[in-house]
Amino acid sequence: MYIMIGVLSVLILILICILISYKRQVKDICRQLRFLQECDSNMLITTEMKKGHIEELAELLNTLLKERKKERADYQKKERMIADIYTNLSHDIRTPLTSLDGYFQLLEETQEENDRKRYIQIIQERIESLKEMLEELFTYTKLQNGTYELKLEPQNVGQILKETVFSYYDDWAEQGISPQFEITEEPVWIRGNKQALRRTIQNIIRNGLDHGNKEIRIQLSRNEKQMELVFQNKIEPGEQIDISRVFERFYKADKARSKSSTGLGLSIAKGFVQKMHGEIAAEIKEDWFCIKISFPCETCLSD
Repeated sequence: MYIMIGVLSVLILILICILISYKRQVKDICRQLRFLQECDSNMLITTEMKKGHIEELAELLNTLLKERKKERADYQKKERMIADIYTNLSHDIRTPLTSLDGYFQLLEETQEENDRKRYIQIIQERIESLKEMLEELFTYTKLQNGTYELKLEPQNVGQILKETVFSYYDDWAEQGISPQFEITEEPVWIRGNKQALRRTIQNIIRNGLDHGNKEIRIQLSRNEKQMELVFQNKIEPGEQIDISRVFERFYKADKARSKSSTGLGLSIAKGFVQKMHGEIAAEIKEDWFCIKISFPCETCLSD
């Protein structure tokens, strides 16, 4: 009898010790959580118990803390991105607006008809430039929205490419550029969006016009599984281009601003290609800057 009472007493004592230890660990976890709530810290929850439910609780809390920190870091990154957009956009818009103000004053002051016509033409060009900048920003903002989707339908890439390229004939002629084309005669169909494809091609061509060196190559080919569209433009020997950053917003922004550009063109091109489930990459081969776009062929999508 006394032995049983002794055994039960020992068991009760052990249980009390365990409960006290659990209570102390829970209080310590609560203390750590309050500290993390009040302070911006990268600390995680620690416990003396290295097994059991307390350790499992600590691991779950640490997982939640890591997710919360990641969400906060992503939010701060987006806030910085928005601030960068406003800063760069204000600079981009201020320059043509300032010149517009100057030309309006000249227009008011001059009576010479030829000068007035020239000023009006310049003003119209500046206004068109501003419209393009705002359209670039609007498009970029849409692409950053995770819920924005494109309507994808079968598209003839060769036809869209030829139509878009033809519209730049005057621009190339003005700069003395004779682009080289290698476009397959086979029909190249993908599941995409016509406006997005055209805009992607336009942005890449404009990038070549702004930053290239008088030589441009455009190639369209396909095999049984996918199509590949390659844009190449000659660059200055030794020109430093950070390939890992060419699709970042505002990359080489200072150079782009001198050409009335927001520096969002290639970033928008990448966004459109990804929305159409394609791939886009850049590389430098010798003195050629290359952008490659690939999509699964429409006839292969059901495979």
